[in-house]
Amino acid sequence: MHAPGRRSLRAPALRHALDLAWRLLRGGGRRGMLGSLLTLAAVAVSTGLLLFAVGANHAFSQRADADAWRHPATAKGTAGAIEALSTDSVRGKPIAVVDLAALNGDAPVPPGMKSFPKPGDLWVSPALADLIKKLPGDQLAKRFPAVTGVLGDGALVHSGELVAVAGHAPSDPVMKAGRSSDLGVETVASPKAIDGYATGAVSTVPQIYQILAIIASVLMVVPLLVFGGAAARLTVARRDQRLAALRLVGATPGQVVAITVAEAVLTAAVGAVVGVVLYAAAIPLLTQITIGGGTWFAGDLWPGVWVLAVLLAVPVLVGVSAVMGLRRVVVSPLGVARRETPPGMRAVRLVALAVTVIAFAGVSGGLTQLGRTGAVILVIFLGMAFLAINLVGPWVVALIGRITVATARGPARLLAGRRLVDDPRAAWRTVAGVALTGFVAGFLCLMNPSMSTLNGESKDRLELTVPASQSAEVAAKAKERLAGLPADVTVKKVEPDGPQDGPQAGPQDGPRDRPKEGARHSTVAATVSGGQQNVDRARTALTGVVPGQPAITEADQTGETYLLGDLRTGAFTVLTVSFLIAITSAGITGASAVLDRRQTYAMLRLAGTPLPVLDKARRQETLIPLAVMGGGSVLTGLFFASPFAAGFGFSGALTLVAFVVLGFAGILGASALSRPLLRSVTADPAPRPD
Repeated sequence: MHAPGRRSLRAPALRHALDLAWRLLRGGGRRGMLGSLLTLAAVAVSTGLLLFAVGANHAFSQRADADAWRHPATAKGTAGAIEALSTDSVRGKPIAVVDLAALNGDAPVPPGMKSFPKPGDLWVSPALADLIKKLPGDQLAKRFPAVTGVLGDGALVHSGELVAVAGHAPSDPVMKAGRSSDLGVETVASPKAIDGYATGAVSTVPQIYQILAIIASVLMVVPLLVFGGAAARLTVARRDQRLAALRLVGATPGQVVAITVAEAVLTAAVGAVVGVVLYAAAIPLLTQITIGGGTWFAGDLWPGVWVLAVLLAVPVLVGVSAVMGLRRVVVSPLGVARRETPPGMRAVRLVALAVTVIAFAGVSGGLTQLGRTGAVILVIFLGMAFLAINLVGPWVVALIGRITVATARGPARLLAGRRLVDDPRAAWRTVAGVALTGFVAGFLCLMNPSMSTLNGESKDRLELTVPASQSAEVAAKAKERLAGLPADVTVKKVEPDGPQDGPQAGPQDGPRDRPKEGARHSTVAATVSGGQQNVDRARTALTGVVPGQPAITEADQTGETYLLGDLRTGAFTVLTVSFLIAITSAGITGASAVLDRRQTYAMLRLAGTPLPVLDKARRQETLIPLAVMGGGSVLTGLFFASPFAAGFGFSGALTLVAFVVLGFAGILGASALSRPLLRSVTADPAPRPD
């Protein structure tokens, strides 16, 4: 004879599994529904932050395309135009100046414009148009002809970018003059015949930002995936008891798996949709994060079709993680029903972390010389380090529990130690978020350079690089144009083997373009006093002295002004996201742990254990492993960042101290939220099993 209902339990149809999963969700009572809501909240947070990481990479890709079109791409067919790029500056902000000349009627229309610019036309970005109207003409407007039109968003990296597109005739000297290559970040390009515009990350700066975005994504996504996987195992004890009961009355392993997957996927699907809504609502705030000198277009942060990929991937991840936790139920349902302690974990888990650390130590010395390949290797090692820490975490927690039991001098410490030994995986899930954030903080505190490294750069010395034979002529023109301004014009001759000062050469005829590498040339410099306004007046006055070459300062040439600041901004953004993951994880998993153990807590309360002792034990169960694993994770992060350290100093130390303070404060705050729930579950003298 089969047990009642056994035929329906063995029914292979997915409809029966979904129906039973839905009944279990609805029939779990108020606390059962609370557990499901905790899982839904965890999935929603995970989805929203995962979309943030995906959206950031999508945004940097869009920025790379917006920058690429300005860099002339060699024509593969019949050239339709000539393109050149130079970089001017106003008020310390760069102005990208794109010079275009049509060779025939097939000239490609630039992004953000309705037609190819005619000779004399000038199209500018909205921000540059505002500055032209706002600033006095001798500081900016006189550098350009009258404005013809305003560029659309497709031509801009960000809304505040300063861009000018000027139309010329092919015979214009500007379209024949070479551009100075002194700027080390590829913000200049000599005239080149083109048949279309480049796409992708073709210059150094977008490539650097894309690499940094990938590294930041790994630092955020791996803890996020760990949190998302843990979300599927929230209220695991309650679920295991129910499923073990189903196994004991005749359900097959396949049916148990189907019910679990259906229940997890139903919850995760709703949570994923909520996460997408949360991310969409946060985009207006995210657009205000300043990277690369400006904020973001909202459309760049929306990852498009990747949203559907995330909506499908998150429920699958949660379902797989839930199934992975079913081994005990499927293999030994009676052991689960009798609440037997699972066998302890082995020290072999340490091997994964040791191998990762040793392997990284062996290759880290040469990563900085490998460029993008080195960045890929670093990303792989970061992912391996996260996974190794997550693997070794439960084993270390169990070890901490045994030491805590052996050294306990009070009931609270003893209870905490016994809980760590009894279920180290659940205890690790509570502290994993902050422990992994410790790795992020340790890694990023060495990537937090001080802006003082740029303090020695000259911002009032304008320079023009010319052939040595033209230095006197250019210097004379510069003095003439700067008449009336507090400026001192000098000439420095530069030999192929190095610079040396010398007398001015007499005027000679010759080409005005940039001399070939190794040729003798000179730098005509104008040191301007009186502040930024006079420097901008001098820039305007020197426009056109050397065709295609704006006067630049030493600060203009570094290209690191934004990058160093963005390293700091990126570090704080990643840390903020990581802390959000960690604190949310601690709060949700802590509340779930109370629900899982509500019968145990209630029985201890009935046996006479004071509620403050139970609460203290619950706190110590979190704080003791957190102190050990958090410190170890910080040291591991420092080790992995050491080959790429950009400077520790005060800002790095401050970041590290802030992590320790905020991490513990966040955990204490998240733990305090579970205190009312503990009081509630211990108030019932006869707790009803699920």
